[in-house]
Amino acid sequence: MTEARPSQQMQSLGVVQQGIPILSQPAEPFGLPAERAAAQTVIDELFAAVDRIGRVHSFAKGMGLAAPQIGIPRTAALVLPPNAGAEPIILLNPTITAVSDETDDKYEGCLSFFDVRGLVPRPLRVSVTATSLDGTITTVTYEFGLARLIAHEIDHLDGLLYTDRMHPDIHPIPVEEYRGTGSTWAY
Repeated sequence: MTEARPSQQMQSLGVVQQGIPILSQPAEPFGLPAERAAAQTVIDELFAAVDRIGRVHSFAKGMGLAAPQIGIPRTAALVLPPNAGAEPIILLNPTITAVSDETDDKYEGCLSFFDVRGLVPRPLRVSVTATSLDGTITTVTYEFGLARLIAHEIDHLDGLLYTDRMHPDIHPIPVEEYRGTGSTWAY
Protein backbone atom coordinates (compact mmCIF):
# COMPACT_ATOMS: atom_id res chain seq x y z
CA MET A 1 0.00 0.00 0.00
CA THR A 2 1.37 3.43 -0.93
CA GLU A 3 1.49 6.27 1.55
CA ALA A 4 -0.86 9.18 0.85
CA ARG A 5 0.71 12.36 -0.50
CA PRO A 6 0.59 15.30 1.94
CA SER A 7 -2.10 17.03 -0.16
CA GLN A 8 -4.24 13.87 -0.16
CA GLN A 9 -3.88 13.68 3.60
CA MET A 10 -4.99 17.31 3.99
CA GLN A 11 -7.93 16.72 1.66
CA SER A 12 -9.00 13.73 3.76
CA LEU A 13 -8.95 16.04 6.80
CA GLY A 14 -11.37 18.46 5.12
CA VAL A 15 -8.94 20.97 3.60
CA VAL A 16 -10.05 22.30 0.20
CA GLN A 17 -7.33 21.73 -2.40
CA GLN A 18 -5.87 24.05 -5.02
CA GLY A 19 -8.00 24.36 -8.15
CA ILE A 20 -11.31 24.55 -6.27
CA PRO A 21 -12.87 27.98 -7.08
CA ILE A 22 -13.47 29.03 -3.44
CA LEU A 23 -9.69 29.46 -3.02
CA SER A 24 -9.47 32.06 -5.78
CA GLN A 25 -12.46 34.18 -4.77
CA PRO A 26 -12.56 36.93 -2.14
CA ALA A 27 -14.46 35.84 0.97
CA GLU A 28 -17.53 37.65 2.28
CA PRO A 29 -17.05 39.84 5.37
CA PHE A 30 -19.18 39.40 8.48
CA GLY A 31 -21.55 42.14 9.55
CA LEU A 32 -20.55 42.32 13.21
CA PRO A 33 -21.97 42.26 15.78
CA ALA A 34 -25.20 41.31 13.92
CA GLU A 35 -23.63 38.12 12.51
CA ARG A 36 -21.93 37.20 15.78
CA ALA A 37 -23.50 33.69 15.91
CA ALA A 38 -22.49 32.92 12.32
CA ALA A 39 -18.94 34.15 12.97
CA GLN A 40 -18.68 32.06 16.15
CA THR A 41 -19.81 28.97 14.21
CA VAL A 42 -17.06 29.53 11.63
CA ILE A 43 -14.47 30.07 14.37
CA ASP A 44 -15.57 26.80 16.01
CA GLU A 45 -15.24 25.00 12.68
CA LEU A 46 -11.74 26.43 12.19
CA PHE A 47 -10.68 25.22 15.65
CA ALA A 48 -12.12 21.75 14.94
CA ALA A 49 -10.26 21.55 11.61
CA VAL A 50 -7.00 22.73 13.18
CA ASP A 51 -7.41 20.07 15.86
CA ARG A 52 -7.90 17.34 13.22
CA ILE A 53 -4.90 18.53 11.22
CA GLY A 54 -2.70 18.91 14.31
CA ARG A 55 -3.31 15.28 15.24
CA VAL A 56 -1.55 14.09 12.08
CA HIS A 57 1.01 16.82 11.40
CA SER A 58 3.10 19.05 13.66
CA PHE A 59 3.85 22.63 12.67
CA ALA A 60 7.12 23.88 14.15
CA LYS A 61 6.74 27.29 12.48
CA GLY A 62 3.14 27.80 13.53
CA MET A 63 0.03 27.18 11.51
CA GLY A 64 -2.88 29.04 10.03
CA LEU A 65 -6.17 28.14 8.45
CA ALA A 66 -8.61 30.38 6.62
CA ALA A 67 -12.34 29.66 6.36
CA PRO A 68 -12.24 29.25 2.53
CA GLN A 69 -9.77 26.39 3.05
CA ILE A 70 -12.52 24.43 4.79
CA GLY A 71 -15.16 25.40 2.27
CA ILE A 72 -16.60 28.45 4.03
CA PRO A 73 -16.47 31.65 1.93
CA ARG A 74 -16.30 34.06 4.89
CA THR A 75 -13.53 36.34 6.18
CA ALA A 76 -12.35 34.36 9.19
CA ALA A 77 -8.96 32.84 9.87
CA LEU A 78 -7.19 31.19 12.76
CA VAL A 79 -3.43 31.41 13.38
CA LEU A 80 -1.57 29.29 15.91
CA PRO A 81 1.78 30.90 16.75
CA PRO A 82 4.72 28.50 17.12
CA ASN A 83 5.43 29.48 20.73
CA ALA A 84 4.17 26.88 23.17
CA GLY A 85 1.34 28.35 25.20
CA ALA A 86 0.77 31.32 22.88
CA GLU A 87 -2.88 32.20 22.43
CA PRO A 88 -4.46 31.44 19.05
CA ILE A 89 -5.09 34.53 16.93
CA ILE A 90 -8.63 34.80 15.58
CA LEU A 91 -9.00 37.10 12.60
CA LEU A 92 -12.47 38.31 11.54
CA ASN A 93 -12.72 40.72 8.60
CA PRO A 94 -8.95 41.34 8.71
CA THR A 95 -7.28 43.94 6.51
CA ILE A 96 -3.59 44.70 6.26
CA THR A 97 -3.38 48.45 6.79
CA ALA A 98 0.41 48.94 6.79
CA VAL A 99 3.52 46.96 5.87
CA SER A 100 7.20 47.55 6.53
CA ASP A 101 9.57 48.39 3.71
CA GLU A 102 11.85 45.62 5.01
CA THR A 103 11.07 42.20 3.55
CA ASP A 104 12.58 38.76 3.45
CA ASP A 105 12.10 35.65 1.36
CA LYS A 106 11.23 32.46 3.24
CA TYR A 107 9.72 29.15 2.24
CA GLU A 108 6.02 28.74 2.90
CA GLY A 109 3.74 25.78 2.71
CA CYS A 110 -0.02 25.71 2.30
CA LEU A 111 -2.47 23.10 3.50
CA SER A 112 -4.33 23.53 0.21
CA PHE A 113 -1.36 22.24 -1.82
CA PHE A 114 0.85 20.63 0.77
CA ASP A 115 3.07 18.66 -1.65
CA VAL A 116 5.25 21.71 -2.41
CA ARG A 117 6.88 24.69 -0.72
CA GLY A 118 7.53 28.09 -2.24
CA LEU A 119 9.98 30.91 -1.59
CA VAL A 120 7.78 33.93 -0.88
CA PRO A 121 8.76 37.56 -0.23
CA ARG A 122 6.82 39.12 2.65
CA PRO A 123 7.16 42.27 4.75
CA LEU A 124 8.81 41.82 8.15
CA ARG A 125 5.99 43.77 9.83
CA VAL A 126 2.29 44.08 9.04
CA SER A 127 -0.40 46.06 10.81
CA VAL A 128 -3.78 44.38 10.68
CA THR A 129 -7.21 45.77 11.45
CA ALA A 130 -9.76 43.13 12.48
CA THR A 131 -13.21 43.04 14.05
CA SER A 132 -14.15 41.18 17.22
CA LEU A 133 -17.42 39.33 17.67
CA ASP A 134 -18.90 42.35 19.47
CA GLY A 135 -18.05 44.64 16.55
CA THR A 136 -14.99 46.28 18.13
CA ILE A 137 -12.31 47.11 15.58
CA THR A 138 -8.68 46.73 16.65
CA THR A 139 -5.33 47.15 14.95
CA VAL A 140 -2.37 44.93 15.86
CA THR A 141 1.14 44.93 14.42
CA TYR A 142 2.79 41.55 13.87
CA GLU A 143 6.46 40.94 13.14
CA PHE A 144 8.70 38.42 11.40
CA GLY A 145 7.35 34.85 11.17
CA LEU A 146 4.04 35.78 12.76
CA ALA A 147 3.61 38.61 10.22
CA ARG A 148 4.24 36.04 7.49
CA LEU A 149 1.63 33.62 8.89
CA ILE A 150 -0.96 36.39 9.27
CA ALA A 151 -0.34 37.78 5.76
CA HIS A 152 -0.59 34.27 4.27
CA GLU A 153 -4.03 33.72 5.86
CA ILE A 154 -5.31 37.17 4.89
CA ASP A 155 -4.25 36.40 1.31
CA HIS A 156 -6.56 33.35 1.44
CA LEU A 157 -9.43 35.61 2.44
CA ASP A 158 -8.65 37.82 -0.56
CA GLY A 159 -8.63 34.83 -2.94
CA LEU A 160 -4.84 34.68 -3.25
CA LEU A 161 -2.37 31.82 -2.76
CA TYR A 162 1.28 32.25 -1.84
CA THR A 163 2.21 31.36 -5.42
CA ASP A 164 0.59 34.67 -6.41
CA ARG A 165 3.26 36.44 -4.30
CA MET A 166 6.31 34.52 -5.57
CA HIS A 167 8.82 36.13 -7.92
CA PRO A 168 7.92 35.20 -11.54
CA ASP A 169 11.14 33.23 -12.09
CA ILE A 170 10.78 31.19 -8.86
CA HIS A 171 8.64 28.06 -8.71
CA PRO A 172 7.48 25.84 -5.84
CA ILE A 173 9.67 22.85 -5.05
CA PRO A 174 8.57 19.37 -3.95
CA VAL A 175 8.24 19.01 -0.20
CA GLU A 176 10.88 16.26 -0.26
CA GLU A 177 13.39 18.72 -1.73
CA TYR A 178 12.35 21.47 0.69
CA ARG A 179 13.08 19.35 3.76
CA GLY A 180 16.76 19.98 3.16
CA THR A 181 16.41 23.75 2.76
CA GLY A 182 13.97 24.90 5.39
CA SER A 183 15.33 27.30 7.97
CA THR A 184 13.65 28.48 11.12
CA TRP A 185 11.81 31.77 10.86
CA ALA A 186 12.60 34.53 13.36
CA TYR A 187 9.77 35.40 15.76
